[in-house]
Amino acid sequence: MNQPQNEKIENRSWIERLGQALMGEPKDREDLVQLMRDAEKRDLLGQDALAMIEGVLQVSELQVRDIMIPRSQIVFIPRDAALEDICPLVTDSAHSRFPVQDEETLHVAGILLAKDLLSYVIAGEDQKFDVKDVMRPAIFVPESKRLNVMLHEFRANRNHMAIVIDEYGSVAGLITIEDVLEQIVGEIEDEHDFEEEAFILQRNEREYNIKALTEIDDFNERFGTTYSDDDVDTVGGMVVKSFGHVPDHGEKTQIDDFLFEVLRADNRRVHLLRMTLLSPSADTTA
Repeated sequence: MNQPQNEKIENRSWIERLGQALMGEPKDREDLVQLMRDAEKRDLLGQDALAMIEGVLQVSELQVRDIMIPRSQIVFIPRDAALEDICPLVTDSAHSRFPVQDEETLHVAGILLAKDLLSYVIAGEDQKFDVKDVMRPAIFVPESKRLNVMLHEFRANRNHMAIVIDEYGSVAGLITIEDVLEQIVGEIEDEHDFEEEAFILQRNEREYNIKALTEIDDFNERFGTTYSDDDVDTVGGMVVKSFGHVPDHGEKTQIDDFLFEVLRADNRRVHLLRMTLLSPSADTTA
């Protein structure tokens, strides 16, 4: 039996349909993007596919300096640090890789993987620990390297992190393969991320992870507070106002009976906060 014509059309891949939509031969990249957006409006291309294609095109135009984590937000491990000093840094930051820094020269000597500490933690004092024995070689890249080249090198060399240096050879920041991929597919969830649309995640009896975009009205309802949203709309805005500047990772500020610690931020805004209740009388009813 012959397959109905409309079913044949439905079964065609979005690539084939996109090919037909691009028959107009775009003159430049901007024209190409506009054609793809027109194809999305006509249901020839899905929203997620369009976003990823635009992300790929953007990656070829961006440089490492555009998305790197700046030096001020890097969690460094001192090269001579003891295991008991390193473990709190690892658990508080929740990262999996850390640049190891020579405190005298401020140069990065290598990369420490959190998983490489497990055997030492299990062995306790029975096994001698030295960061220099477990750190991996560090990869250095210039700020001007294009992201598409950076992604290719990450994949080819099976690296996940690179140290970014400026024109004078000093550490300017760092970049991970996740940072590059997020330019294409959007933010990748990690251990701090929330289920679905939740904005407040209770960690234990007195600690919460809170998205900076949580509206103040929602915060008031959850914790029985009466903070005003006349000047700022979100918890992140309230916290930045308390700091008086855009804070770095690890900075803390107290607002009444709440201690806020920055878990994730960039040089423009705060993304994620840890909040600790300092008073047991605070209303934590969900």
